[in-house]
This record gives sequence, structure tokens and C-alpha cells, in this order.
Amino acid sequence: MKRMHTDMMLRRLFNYIEIRTKITSVLPFLMTLAYLALNHRTIDPLRSGVFFAGMILFDLTATTINNYNDTKKNDLELPLPRRKALGITLLLLTMSLGCGLWLVALTDVLVLLAGALCFFFGIVYSWGPFPLSHGPFGEVASGFFYGVMIPFILIRINDAGYLLTYGLTTEQISVHINIMPTVGFALLTVLPFCLTAGIMLANNICDAAHDVRVGRRTLVFYLQDRALPLFASLYYAAYLSMVIMVIFGFLPLLSLALLLTLIPVQRNLNIFRQKQSKEETFSVSIRNFVLILSAHTALIFLSGLLPAWRLQ
Repeated sequence: MKRMHTDMMLRRLFNYIEIRTKITSVLPFLMTLAYLALNHRTIDPLRSGVFFAGMILFDLTATTINNYNDTKKNDLELPLPRRKALGITLLLLTMSLGCGLWLVALTDVLVLLAGALCFFFGIVYSWGPFPLSHGPFGEVASGFFYGVMIPFILIRINDAGYLLTYGLTTEQISVHINIMPTVGFALLTVLPFCLTAGIMLANNICDAAHDVRVGRRTLVFYLQDRALPLFASLYYAAYLSMVIMVIFGFLPLLSLALLLTLIPVQRNLNIFRQKQSKEETFSVSIRNFVLILSAHTALIFLSGLLPAWRLQ
């Protein structure tokens, strides 16, 4: 009986923190590690581990803040008692802050600024009188922080001078950007940016009617019939970014094998185009995310293992 109670509480906890959705942060993390290895950059296990822990903990924090506030505004029930749910959110926030401060102690002020930016927007994304997720910028915000900031911080903590260096004195701030590595990084982030934004857009398309009733004005509200074409275009842009990286030598030819995933991805897009339902078809955005990004990561990693495919 006690075991059944424990299992039930764990299921409610996992439902509250939505542990199954954390793949959206794990895969960009793994993709960036594979890209660092491909480019012969040193990977620091301690810094990477601390960042991974903090990243997951804050991702869980942002999810619980979103669930706590949405259920409160819409007068819905949480899987857990509200007081206990708030306590879990505060605990997760404290733990993620601890990991963040530890990482800053191991690195520099730029990581502090980047981390502070992530914490700020992660909270206001779903908290406050005007949450980002309730407006037209939710897709851009989620795509930027999952698809750009995770790779940026991970690269910075492992190889501080790879993308840029800076000097700070009482009289001036100097920043030196390494152009080609930065161009490669920018192209690398397009794919996870588009795939993450696609999940958010699919969610808002499915919730369009409900959002209008409760006064939310998401991007779908402004796009109307153009939301579905944009949803498909995000995936095509993701594939195009990979092809451009291969053309300009940032990725090896082996990465072109990612185009094979376009067949099931297009099939999923057709399914979603026919019907937009949270219960029945929203999951295609998750499946596309996992399929494309896991294959992309595996191909980059495999290219790094095979000398013939390594970048020179």
C-alpha cells in the first residue's frame, strides 16, 4: 500500500515537472558537445557536468512556474497540492541557482551575464502580468534560449576563446570576435532554434481557440492562416542550415545523410496540416524534434570519430 502511494506521488511529481519534455534541452547540449569534439576543442568534464545539472534543474523550474501560474489563472487543479508544488518550484530554483554560481566560480563574468539572462527570461516567460508565453514572442524566446544560449554557454565554459575574447578595464571594454568560428556557431544554432520554436508554435496552433477565449494573443493569433506554412518552413530552414554548413566546410559531407529524415518529417507535417489537436497531433512536433536533432547529433559525433570525415 505504501509503495502504491509512493508510486502515485512520483507520477504526480513527474507530471508537474514534465520530466519527459527535458529532451528539448538535453539534445542541444549533446549536439554542441559533438560539435566541439568535431572541431578538436577541449571538453572540461566538471564544467560541462555542472552546467548540465544547472540547465536541467532550471528547465524543470521554468516548467513548474508555467504550470503553477497557468493552473492558477485558469482555475485548474495541479497534480500536487498547491503549497507543496510551490515548495518544489522554489527548491528547484535554489538548486539551479547554486549550480549557476558554482559554474561562474569556475569560469568568468561572461558566463554570469549569459546565465543571468537565461534565469531572467526563463522566469518572465511564464510569470508576471505579461508572460512571454502569452504573447507573440514565445516561439522566438524558446528557440533562442534552448537553441542558442545552451550551445553558447557550453562552448564558452569549455573553450573560452573559441568564439570571442574580451578585455575589461576601468576605461574601456574590448571585444574580439573570431569570425569563422562565430559564423559556424550561428549556423549550428539555426537547427535547434527552429525545432524548438516549432514545438511552441504547434502548441499554440492547437490551443488557438482556447487562447483567444482566455485573452492570450500568441503569434498564431496574428498569423491566422499563415501559422501552418510557418510551422513547415521552420523545418525546411533547419535542413537548409545544415546544408549550408556542409557547403562552407563547417560540417562534413556525412551530415547530408540527415536529409533522409525529411521523409518521415514530411509525413508528420502532412498529418499536422490535416488536423491540429493537442491530444492527437501535437506530438508530431516532439517526434520531429527528437528525430532530426538526435540524428544530427549522431552524425556530427560519428564524423568526429572517423578520421576521414573530420574537419581539417
